[in-house]
Amino acid sequence: MPKQFTITKRIAKHGRQSIIVIPKLLENELKPGTITKVTIDVIKEGGN
Repeated sequence: MPKQFTITKRIAKHGRQSIIVIPKLLENELKPGTITKVTIDVIKEGGN
């Protein structure tokens, strides 16, 4: 059975790119090279 995690995150900025930072708590579960499926539901839109 696939592992599944639900997190709520604010979109961060990295230079001119918007990014989602994965919590350190999941560091051992989501190692580099892991393939994931990401679904994004917008809860509240931010301003520019």
